[in-house]
Formats: sequence, C-alpha cells, structure tokens
Amino acid sequence: MTLLSALCDEISRASGSPFVLRDRRGAAGGCINETAVLRGQDGRGFFVKLNRPDLAHMFAAEAEGLLALRTPGAIRVPEPLCHGVVEGRGFLVMEHVPLGGPSRPALFGEQLAALHRHVAPRFGWHRDNTIGSTPQINPWCDDWVVFYREHRLGFQIRRAAKVGGGAGLIDAVERLMEGLPALFPGYRPVASVLHGDLWSGNHDTDREGRPVIFDPAVYYGDREADVAMTELFGGCGPEFYAAYESAWPLDPGYRVRRDLYNLYHLLNHFNLFGGGYAGQSERVARRLLAEVR
Repeated sequence: MTLLSALCDEISRASGSPFVLRDRRGAAGGCINETAVLRGQDGRGFFVKLNRPDLAHMFAAEAEGLLALRTPGAIRVPEPLCHGVVEGRGFLVMEHVPLGGPSRPALFGEQLAALHRHVAPRFGWHRDNTIGSTPQINPWCDDWVVFYREHRLGFQIRRAAKVGGGAGLIDAVERLMEGLPALFPGYRPVASVLHGDLWSGNHDTDREGRPVIFDPAVYYGDREADVAMTELFGGCGPEFYAAYESAWPLDPGYRVRRDLYNLYHLLNHFNLFGGGYAGQSERVARRLLAEVR
C-alpha cells in the first residue's frame, strides 16, 4: 500500500465517509514537517503533516492542542481528524482552512482575549508537547513564577549550556531566574489557555476574513505570554492591541514582562538555530536584570 492510499484509508475511517483522492498539492508548513493538502472527489480538503514515526507523539500533542483551542469557540482553529503512523511515517490530518482573506486585526484582538478567558485552576497542561521541534515540559503547577522559572527559562538555559551558550548568557539568565518574583509586583496571572507559539506565521485569516490560529504549543499560563509573542517578530498592528486591551486590559507591568516571555522563545531559537540569538538573549536578560535591581 502506498502512503497516499493509506492516508486516504485513515481519513475515510476517521470521518466515517469514503475519501477518494482527487488531487494532492504541496503546502507551506514550516521547516519541521512535510506538508500537503489532499482534496477528495467530493470536494473535502484535508491538511496533512508528515514526519518520522518516532515523532508521532508530537502530532498527538498537536491534535490535542488544537482541540483545546477549539473548545472555547472563541476563534477559528482547524479541526484535527486523525493522527498516528502509517507506512513508516508519523502523520496528522486536519481540516484544511483556505487562508488569505482580508486582515481583521481588531477582530483578532477581541477573539484572542475571549480565548484567554478560558482558564484552568493551575498552570501547565495534562501532557508535554513541543515548541517548534524542542520538547516543552508542562507539569501542573500552582505557582506561575515557579512554573515559568523551572519549566520555561530553566529548561531552555540548561539546553543552551549544553549546546555552547556562553558564560555571559548563562550567568545573566540564571541571575534573572533568581530575581524573577520582582517582575510580578502586585500581579497574579490567571491560568489562561494559550496558543503558546503565536508568532505571525501561526495565525492568519480565512477567505471570509475570520482570524485563524494553528500550529500551537498549548498550555495554561499567563495570557501576557501569548500577547508578547505577537510582538516578537513584527507585531499585529495597533488595532489588534487596542481591541485586546478594550476586551481585557493588560496589567501595566506587561511592558517589562513582554521581554521576559519572549526570552523563552529567543533561547529556544538559539538552541535550535544558534547564531545571533545568543547575543540577543543575553541583552534581553541583562535588560530585565536592571528591572530586578
């Protein structure tokens, strides 16, 4: 059996309706997975991700993350259909959402705030997942500062030490971790459901102009972490931030903690790609240390 026919069988079984392939085309899907859109003779379309069979757990976690983001009904999220291993490949099949409609940043801001109002009693998630291709550890924790220190900054800086992060970077982040409570004066975040990796490549609009989010790294955490990442690689524009603030105002300390939350992603980029991310991470850490003193 070919991989394509095996995938069609999986789609037929999971959807409860025979899926007969009409065409297959490649699709943009980042640098981690092989991706494609499968279109059936009945017009149904599915987005497929493929990778090594030992990475099937990554797709299982992604499918659960998509479901977690869909549950509040606040914003459009592709519906996962099935995942597993066929013909020696790990796979994830989800609804194909055609993208590229008119941008509606204000609506995106409103809907993201509505998503963040879906909260849990504790921080973390019921399973680990990945941020890019890096493991993301999500044990349940009652204290957000402890969770972020140990399972976000601590996890990344320990990896950085193993892949050649300089002494200056290691020292700055470790000292920042010690002083972390000082960056939360009078602020007690709730455990909001987070996309977890909300850079510009992981959100768009569908053909009708409805905001869509995808490729998540879900957990329950401070909503500021999602908002911060929208600012890391470009930003969503003033209409988005004004609409979010109108729906659910951010604490004044966000302007400092924005760098704190994006430091996690900068460290992850260093661990994945090296290069100038080490220097950028160290500069951010030292800027935050000035706020701690």
